Amino acid sequence: MSDAVIPVHLFAAARAAVGADQLDVPASTLSEVITFLTDEYPRFASVAPQCSYLVDSLATHGDPASVVLAPGTRVDVLPPFAGG
Repeated sequence: MSDAVIPVHLFAAARAAVGADQLDVPASTLSEVITFLTDEYPRFASVAPQCSYLVDSLATHGDPASVVLAPGTRVDVLPPFAGG
């Protein structure tokens, strides 16, 4: 884990699973954010695979371990939304 603290904003089912709408997470990759949330909040494990992750408002794709987070980067965790 990194010494950098990343603000992570959680929405809908992700927020319900964690019990908060924002956390500061020590991480240097998106994979570390997901691991932290899953380890600290076991209910998040059932939501995580369906979530979309935005890094500074941009959707991420591919391996979360390859998404490097600089200090001050914002991560949004968005579960699938119903409706249109």
